[in-house]
Parts: sequence; C-alpha cells; structure tokens
Amino acid sequence: MKRLNKLMIIGMMGLMVNMCVPPEQAAQANYEKEKAQLDSLREVRCPRLMSSAAEYYRNQDWRQTVDIYKEIADLGCDEWNAIYAPPEEIYQYYSIAYEQMGKYDSAEVILLKGLRKIPENIELRKRLAYTYKRQGKIDQQMIEYERLVDLNPTDKTLLSDLAKLYKDEERYEDQILTLNKLMELDPSNEMIQSDLALAYESSGKDPLSIYQKRYEENMDNISYGLDFADRLMQAERADESVSILKRVIRLDNSSKLGFRKLAEASQKIDDLDGAASALETLFKIDPRDQKVAINLSDIYIDLNNFHKALKWANKAIDLNSETGAGFGQKGKVYYLAWDYLRQNPFTPDDRIVAKLAFDAFTKAEEKGYRGFNKKSWLAKNAKDVLYGKGQWFMADQTTKTRRKISTKSKEYEWVTDSIIPPVSWK
Repeated sequence: MKRLNKLMIIGMMGLMVNMCVPPEQAAQANYEKEKAQLDSLREVRCPRLMSSAAEYYRNQDWRQTVDIYKEIADLGCDEWNAIYAPPEEIYQYYSIAYEQMGKYDSAEVILLKGLRKIPENIELRKRLAYTYKRQGKIDQQMIEYERLVDLNPTDKTLLSDLAKLYKDEERYEDQILTLNKLMELDPSNEMIQSDLALAYESSGKDPLSIYQKRYEENMDNISYGLDFADRLMQAERADESVSILKRVIRLDNSSKLGFRKLAEASQKIDDLDGAASALETLFKIDPRDQKVAINLSDIYIDLNNFHKALKWANKAIDLNSETGAGFGQKGKVYYLAWDYLRQNPFTPDDRIVAKLAFDAFTKAEEKGYRGFNKKSWLAKNAKDVLYGKGQWFMADQTTKTRRKISTKSKEYEWVTDSIIPPVSWK
C-alpha cells in the first residue's frame, strides 16, 4: 500500500511538472525536433536529388528534370544549404525545364514561387519576363522589366530592352524617358541617339534638337550631317541646311547624297545657280544618272537659260532613249521657251518651236511617257500655233530648196533641231 501511494505521488508530481511547462516551449521543442529530423533527411536526400536533377537537365530529359526539381522544392532543399542547393539555380532550371516542354504558364508559377523567397534576384525576373513574353502577357512583361530596371538602373541592356517594349506598344513618352536614361549612361552612343530622334518623331515632338546634338558631337560624321541638314529643311531652315551640307561636302566631295540634298536646299532658298552647280558636280560623279540631267534641265528652264536646258534634255535622251522621259523633257523645254518668248502675233520661229515641242511630246508619249505633256493642247490649236503647210508655202526659196526648217531669230538661236517638211508639202 505504501509503495502504491509513492507511485501515485510520483505520477501526480510528474503530471504537475508537465502541466507547469508553457505551451510555447513545448511547441518550440516539437519544432526543433521536427526540424532536426527534416535536416537529417535533407542531408541525405538533397545532395542526391540535386545530382540527379543536374544529370537529367544535362541529358535534356525535361519530364524527369521537372519531377526531380519538384521533389527538391517540396523538400525545401533551397532552405537547407545555399551552397549545395542554391535557390536561384533550383528555380531557374526548374522553370527552364517547363519552358522546354512549352509549358510557360507552369514556368511562370515556379518563378513566382522562387521570387517570393528571393525577390531581388535579377535572373529569375528576366526569366519571368521571358515567360510573360511567350504567353503574350505584354503588360506583365513590361512591369517585370520596370522592376528589373529599378533593381539595376545602370544596366544598359535592360534599359534598351524596356525601351524597345515601349516602342512596340507605341508608348513613346515612356520610350523617350527610358532612352534619356540610356543617354545619361552612354552619351556618345550613336544608335541610342538615332532611336531617341525617331521616338521624338513618333510622339509628335520636334526631334531637331536631337539631330543637332548628335551632329555637333560628331561633326566629322557624314551621315549625321546629312540627317541634320534634312531636318533643317523640313523645319523650313534651308539656309542653315545649305551651310551644313557644304561642310559635309568638304569632308567628302564624292557624296552623291550630299550634292543632291545641297541642290534641293539651294532651290528652297531660290539659289538656282547654286542648285545647278551642285547638280552638275553630282553628274560628274555619276554621269549615267538620267534623273540628274532632267533636274538640271528644269533648273535652267527656271533660269530662262533655254540653251542649257535643251543641252541637258538632250543629255537625258542620250543616256536612255528607250523611255520617253528625255523626249518629254525636251518637249517641256521647247514648250515653256515658246510660252516665254512668243510674240503677238506668232512669228514663224514661234511656230517652229511650238512644232518641235509637239513632235517631242509625241515621241515621248509613244514611249510611254506620262509626265508634263502639252501635246493635246498643241494639237487642238495646231492651225493657230504650229508651223504647218501654210507657213511652208510662205517660206523663202532657199528654205524650200534645203527642205529643212530652222529658227533664225536671236531669241531662238539656241534651238538646234529643225523641222523636215513632209513630201506632201509642195
């Protein structure tokens, strides 16, 4: 009986002792016990699993790779040893395996899980942005790039990628802000300057200052000078454009584009002599360019220098007589000269030149020319305007004997062509 009483007393004391232990301490004790057991399991399992995962990944067995990494994640190997089981590696390769299987939504889930543990990891965010791209989640992709730029504001590649995303989505204001950040990091980068100028243009802003800055920082760059000059012309500042283009040509006196733009700018400020000079130099550089010959003919028409206008029209014909462009230009020279020089009433020379214009337009039309053409008007008014049988009847005997009708007056001394009267003209 005494022994039983002792046991009861001991039991009650033990119970009292246990009842006196706080619940928190008990829970902590249980946690530490379970953690010790889990750590012990991880010590054995995690190295093996990591080795198997690497082997399956290397062999591109993506299904097995996913299964192994799932077990690694469920076991919490990333919390066991950051050296032997680095979290970045686990979630990166785990997601890549899903990507290789075309399961970008699953890769997204894995990456988000990894980022909850290491939210500032650059590589995981890059992969997450990629999965968003492959799923067509452009808004989420941009948000991820914005976070990446916040994490690493000096990474030029990230900024460049973000700027491109903004451009593709036509968010030009954001693109400009991003490109300006890039310019601060790399102020002499020519590609960034070009992209910034185009972004300004797309946004409706005047990009002239960008082109000017780019040129002034690289004044020996021919391309930048041409671009800046072109923008100045668009801004109705052709006189400044001429100065830039002359400097460009001094740097490269074989620049066909430079001389062509100089001619254009010179015309805009009514310096037709300067335009003609630029085009003649251009023709020396490329003596097979029919268009230059025609442009020169037009300029000399504007200068009322019909001798040179006709010379360049003939040059255009010599360069390519298969098309009607040269003949059309010749008709234009004769017609506009006639319209400028004609008398009232018309002289025989006026009528000869009008007929030469008609003949040139006719030949141009036969060759498919569809430009400036007064053939229809001249045909409609032939009796009043063109040299015809009536005028031939009144011609002197010398002309009739030669059967060649040419201009004689001083105003038309530049005319080199003649009319051959048909046999029916007696």
